[in-house]
Amino acid sequence: MKAVAVAPKSHSLGLIELERPRLARPTDVLVRILDVGVCGTDREICAFEYGTPPVGSEQLVIGHEALAQVEEVGSAVTRVRPGDLVVPMVRRPCGQPECRACSEERQDFCYTGLFSERGIKERHGFMTELVVDDERYMNVVPRALREIGVLAEPLTIAEKALRQIDEVQTRLPWVCSHDIGKPANNCHRAVVLGAGPVGLLGAMALSATGYLVTVYSRERAPNAKSELLASMGLEYVCSLEVTPEQLAAKIGNIDVVYEASGASAASFELMRVLGTNGVFVFTGVPGRKAPITFDADFLMKRMVLQNQVLFGTVNADRGAFENAIAHLAEFDARWPKQVRGLITGRFAVAEHAALLQGKATGIKNVIELARAGR
Repeated sequence: MKAVAVAPKSHSLGLIELERPRLARPTDVLVRILDVGVCGTDREICAFEYGTPPVGSEQLVIGHEALAQVEEVGSAVTRVRPGDLVVPMVRRPCGQPECRACSEERQDFCYTGLFSERGIKERHGFMTELVVDDERYMNVVPRALREIGVLAEPLTIAEKALRQIDEVQTRLPWVCSHDIGKPANNCHRAVVLGAGPVGLLGAMALSATGYLVTVYSRERAPNAKSELLASMGLEYVCSLEVTPEQLAAKIGNIDVVYEASGASAASFELMRVLGTNGVFVFTGVPGRKAPITFDADFLMKRMVLQNQVLFGTVNADRGAFENAIAHLAEFDARWPKQVRGLITGRFAVAEHAALLQGKATGIKNVIELARAGR
């Protein structure tokens, strides 16, 4: 069967042939990959910035945002059955007995760094025809979400962040006041930095959770992203036209900044106006750029005196995947045109090189490996 793979040592990308995988354990599941999303991580791997093949292999099959259909299950499988649509998880535990996180199926918080990740680090990914994996890494997707199920994995970034924000903010009277018989009061303000797929999905999740959301990005409006946000009642502000200080003056106390750009300079500028008791969440990983300068004394003083919290978040556990799938269903009910509009291109496997190494276009591009399950 065919797969899209990189060879880091020879700096090559192309189609390779793999043997058809087979069930080996009672809890194994064989899935046929339907859709694989292309993201910045895939493009960076295909620029040979990182990406580690499995032990004993010169090549790494890429792709970690996947929607698949179950073809066959092992004798002990109970979570899924043939015909189910599933989204597979990405990270696998390190297996080290001293790592409490991995031992408790929270490999997204792995202590040792010896975890592996499908399509990224030491395990082949999903940009291939068939994959075998353990049932515990499969998350069932309702058939009604067939066209957008591939968005679940990038949405898990926001889902994990939202849960951590709530856990951090239990330190405060955080719940919005609510008069019985009246609509809930959206009292928390969030700024999303960046309008790529992670930012737009994050904006949707924040809005659905009850935040007043403003997306702050470089591209001047009107543009496709600003219009998509406006159609959902969410505000878009161009960072080239409005400074962080002006943004904060307009919005009021910024309770949450959800960074989804990977732009370190813009992030630290926006951190200057994070509100009292605010939380700043980093999700992006900056590329190889020149060092930046910022006023560390000002930021440290502000964080201390205003009880601010800064944290980074990566990968996701089962709970985040389940929340992402539930939120996709909610988005589909509230904003069906908009959530489908995030997928701006569907392409055949033969077009992989242009998507992975050419100029980035659209919002979210998807490679279709099979059309089953429609």
